[in-house]
Amino acid sequence: MDIDVFLSEPGRSDACNDVRKLIDKLDIQYIYVQFVSVTGRVVGKGMPASRWEELANRGVQLVYGSVSNVATDRRGRYLGYGPEASELIAIPEPETFAQLPWDGRVARVFARLFRNREEHEMPGAALTSDCRGNLAQLHDAFADRHGMRLRVGTEPEMMWLRRTEDNDLVGVTKPYCYHVDQLEELRDITLRVLSYGRALGLDMIQGDHEDAPGQLELNFRFDDPLRNADRLLTYRQICRQVAREFDVIACFMTKPFPGLSASGCHHNLSLWRDGDNEIVPAEAETTMPAVRSYRGGGVNLLTEGRSAGSNPQQLNDIAQRMVGGIVTHLPALTALGASTVNSYRRLLDTGLWAPVAAGWGFQNRTCAVRVSAPDRVEYRTADSMVNPYLMAAGLLAAIDDGLRNDLHPGPPTAANSYDGTPDPQRSLPMNLGAALEALDRDEVLRSALPGDMYRVYTAHKLDEWERFLATTSEWDFDFYLDYVS
Repeated sequence: MDIDVFLSEPGRSDACNDVRKLIDKLDIQYIYVQFVSVTGRVVGKGMPASRWEELANRGVQLVYGSVSNVATDRRGRYLGYGPEASELIAIPEPETFAQLPWDGRVARVFARLFRNREEHEMPGAALTSDCRGNLAQLHDAFADRHGMRLRVGTEPEMMWLRRTEDNDLVGVTKPYCYHVDQLEELRDITLRVLSYGRALGLDMIQGDHEDAPGQLELNFRFDDPLRNADRLLTYRQICRQVAREFDVIACFMTKPFPGLSASGCHHNLSLWRDGDNEIVPAEAETTMPAVRSYRGGGVNLLTEGRSAGSNPQQLNDIAQRMVGGIVTHLPALTALGASTVNSYRRLLDTGLWAPVAAGWGFQNRTCAVRVSAPDRVEYRTADSMVNPYLMAAGLLAAIDDGLRNDLHPGPPTAANSYDGTPDPQRSLPMNLGAALEALDRDEVLRSALPGDMYRVYTAHKLDEWERFLATTSEWDFDFYLDYVS
């Protein structure tokens, strides 16, 4: 889809007018036009709300390098795009407009990214390194091909930390899993997060204290991949704001403490035919209706054809091919789900509920894929630093391959994969370098990062891996200072 087609989509003009009405009604003065870089960072520009119509029709321009954090590698070269590149155009999607509950003068809107109209090649075309736009197009193509849509629910674990007088990082609470007393310690923080979440369209459903210091998981309702990813990014922004208000740290780093559980972000997946959008009621009209819209109803194809007395540990044909596609591409998917050097501290510190086996099982949490119920499949390798747009795109590509090529997952694993010596043929990649090599070998998963996306993403990640390998740490001194005498 090019920029002119996007601007002339049916209903866009009415939606832009509705945003103007919200701006005037709520006395909004400033708008964050935001999108997501390849590493999952929220970036963008701010615009006075008085210029909404100009913004809606023309967008804002940013350097191409904004999709790669305008970052340089360890040799000082720009990652992805250099200063010689053109400027992209970020066009707001009016249906994502929402007032920020912590400062009613400010609103946010997500944007779709396009090449500049003055480009020599593909002027005005969709920018292939736009994570959100790429996911939207891939999901539409998947739905057209198979007559079904993916729904995703994420479980975002994170930790609430504080600094001691000695500047050490510690949890706000103790590492007691499910203890209500620890929930009480976080009560004021949690209620503030819930309040902001409801205002920004998150239909919160449950939460618990996990088994690391200050570790909290708050869940919201599942939905289409794009809206779910937008809500996960919104949730992270909410937590960062609440941390500022309570003078604590909202930590999404996967594993800050060795020997304790890390923070995962399990992705629960299901395939559906039909269904309708349902609007979650709000106390006040502070967002566009789509911000509070969830896909509901329809037929869950993972349970279609199952009778009341069916064996719960038996997959129907669609579920088998879905799991088969994910299992086939697990090594490459790890480069998207466990996307940082720190991610592999979670996978290597075994016995703490993170997956290590590149296989699947029923209720087996030591496997990368867990069939947690007859109506959904859980991908467990994704962690708290995941870019949910790239993750959903990769899972769509794997599931598409499973459906089209009748891939079956093989027998489920019932054993505890933490016991015994890991089988190299059944293990996930155990460092970022190995995961990136697996991604490079997997043409199906590479297709989920089309055009410039693969080049920009892997440039970032390879540089991250090289920086780690080139860094002398405290571990080096502890292990090698007296190695030779």
